[in-house]
Amino acid sequence: MLQLIDLLQSGRTFNTRELAELSRISRRQVFRDLKALQDSGIPLLFDQQRQGYWLSAETYLPPTDLTLDETLSLLVLAHNLGRAGEGIPFQSAARSAAVKLTSNLPGRLRAHLGDMAAAIDVRLDSHHPHAANLPAYEQLLESIRVRRRIRIRYDSLFEGSELTTLLSPYRLFFRRRAWYVVGRSSIHRAVRTFHVGRIRTTEPTTDAYTIPPRFSVDRYLGNAWHLVREPNRRSRVVVRFQPKVAHNVAEVTWHKTQSLSWNPDGTLDFRVTVDGLSEISWWILGYGDQAEVLEPAELRTAIAGHAARLAALYNGPTADRPKRPRATAPAGNGRKPGRSKTNRQA
Repeated sequence: MLQLIDLLQSGRTFNTRELAELSRISRRQVFRDLKALQDSGIPLLFDQQRQGYWLSAETYLPPTDLTLDETLSLLVLAHNLGRAGEGIPFQSAARSAAVKLTSNLPGRLRAHLGDMAAAIDVRLDSHHPHAANLPAYEQLLESIRVRRRIRIRYDSLFEGSELTTLLSPYRLFFRRRAWYVVGRSSIHRAVRTFHVGRIRTTEPTTDAYTIPPRFSVDRYLGNAWHLVREPNRRSRVVVRFQPKVAHNVAEVTWHKTQSLSWNPDGTLDFRVTVDGLSEISWWILGYGDQAEVLEPAELRTAIAGHAARLAALYNGPTADRPKRPRATAPAGNGRKPGRSKTNRQA
């Protein structure tokens, strides 16, 4: 319960699922503890718009001291995720925060934690650098803070051209390779996701807006494989992976709905329920002949079509393709110019 108080007086709201995960207890126990806090006279508040609990500034207890593990975790994350060019874009201030946190530790503990943090390395997958998009990111943050719409000029890959829209931003989120903003777009008259790296210009306005009370990124994305949720296209997908890659697949939580079952021959049946098949098809194709779609038939047909076109690309005529330059021997070596052995086509 002391841990719950620390979380709730931190300045942000938490729903019961988040409180359960952070406290490592069940949601049922969270509800019991929250009621106990209320019954004891602690002014527990519920934010209807954000669907979460919080405590007002008049707290009853000071924050508890950080443990060794908590301090080490903060240092590791701050140093690595704030790393210029390799961490999460726009989070470089995390490194200076780590330095300040370390400088306030006692001498021997500072050296000990510094050595431990240096021994742990966290790297993200390749991602968009967002080098020129810091102004847009900061303007979006400010727009969310003051609840004022922002006009953006956006290079849309879907439309194949630039568009200008009045955006009511709801949330900023980082997924795998880039920052995205999700909000209601005036030109689409619907909630849309925009890649921050493709925002060309931003212009703040004085138009007020509200965020729907129960909006969350998880609810908005639903069961999308990654970012693209296709309405009314929910499908159960079953993919059989060959032994060569099965263990690699099984070691990763790819999706919140996935389930795995091993077959006697060492193959793995991977099951997932997704809202749309476009994104997951590219993931499956990345495993080549080591993955076979068993369900649904629509996805199996789509993968087969991709494979047929790929085979035609590599097995087709090469007459119209640019030829490699003919290799010539260096002057004066006594050999006639001609194609070198290593340049012959297989």
